[in-house]
Amino acid sequence: MNEPIRRIAISTGGGDAPGLNAVIFAATLAAHARGWEVVGVRDGFNGLLSPERYPDGGLIDLSREKVRGILGDGGTILGTTNRGNPTRFPVRQPDGSYLEVDRTTELLGRFAVTEIDALISIGGDGSLGIANHLHEHGLRVIGVPKTIDNDLDQTDVTFGFDTAVSFATECIDRLFSTASSHGRVLVVEVMGRYAGWIALSAGMASGVHAILIPEIPYDIDVVADLVREREARGAKFSIVVVAEGAAPAGGERSVIGKSIGQAERLGGIGARVATELEERTGKEARTVVLGHLLRGGSPTAFDRLLGLRLGAAAVRALEEGQHGMMVALDPPHVKYVPLAEATHRMRCVPLDSDILLAARDLGITFGESP
Repeated sequence: MNEPIRRIAISTGGGDAPGLNAVIFAATLAAHARGWEVVGVRDGFNGLLSPERYPDGGLIDLSREKVRGILGDGGTILGTTNRGNPTRFPVRQPDGSYLEVDRTTELLGRFAVTEIDALISIGGDGSLGIANHLHEHGLRVIGVPKTIDNDLDQTDVTFGFDTAVSFATECIDRLFSTASSHGRVLVVEVMGRYAGWIALSAGMASGVHAILIPEIPYDIDVVADLVREREARGAKFSIVVVAEGAAPAGGERSVIGKSIGQAERLGGIGARVATELEERTGKEARTVVLGHLLRGGSPTAFDRLLGLRLGAAAVRALEEGQHGMMVALDPPHVKYVPLAEATHRMRCVPLDSDILLAARDLGITFGESP
């Protein structure tokens, strides 16, 4: 791992997030400034594991010209996937079933054959867990934290989160006028499998009346009571924001399916909450699912700047001889933390956090039983 770096690779894995291209842009320019070659791996690690699928052999030459003008673009110019885990790679069998196989050794061999000396892996807990696995098997790796859910440990915030919250807030603001006009209950479902940062932040920023998050099991009767109380005060409408991973006390999350090589697909909790509130209050309730709209679009200035800082820091880390580390925001600095520490637990909303206390002071309910 101490040999000079001549060529590095950049990969993006898991769900896309606004700001990915900013990281690619910064890492590419910073690497070229040091005289290194830069290539991008297509679709997570699929460009190395299945190069025959790509006209360019699965690797993109990331020249200065290639990354010019991508700062404001959403998504990732490299492509991404959440089905390409090399430790449990899904391989289709003759009978149509799938078998998960460990292709770690093969992948490491592909890094060697393509003369890639180090990897910058941009991803969430799943992708960075894979990055740490590759590090443990001898590859020089630096991780960059990415998730709109803001649920990665050891960093103050992840890029993509600010863009998601800003867009969700704008959408909820628009819903107030139609909810008020019709006297309805509107339930807005947002992303957030295990952590309720998006629901909490967007809900607070737009002044909703109830927020349901994975960290706090809810009692639907408590939410219904709030709707009835507002009705009695002359407020004929209510807005409820619910994270996709929220679940009732004693119940389970709403799962709509699972594909090979993927985690469970969550969804439907918004419709369930709306139906139950309509049954209990007699008021018309509608559901709005923001879903992947939160992932798309141009990143905010904050997410662009954070992506640039983290991408440049990843290259500095490699130059300094760091490996098996994640670059993390620790305002006003960017620091290095071991990948193993960054991926061993989720960063959930603390139950004693100031933002929860402030929400309760404003009369927002989280559906907790008295």
